Amino acid sequence: MSTAAAKTGTQRYYEVTAADLPVHCPMDGASLWSMHPRVYLPLAEKGEATCPYCGARYVLKGKVGGH
Repeated sequence: MSTAAAKTGTQRYYEVTAADLPVHCPMDGASLWSMHPRVYLPLAEKGEATCPYCGARYVLKGKVGGH
């Protein structure tokens, strides 16, 4: 996953590309203590999505080809 992640206070923001799709939260490599059930986020629809569990925001950079 593209790691242009920045912490803004307690919220998390991640920029991802079409190559990262499908995107899920928590991401691979997340600390065990911060895990919640895995949820796949529909980024291709609007270009961004927010995790319903932890509030992390994911933004799609660039275009999705072939969709």
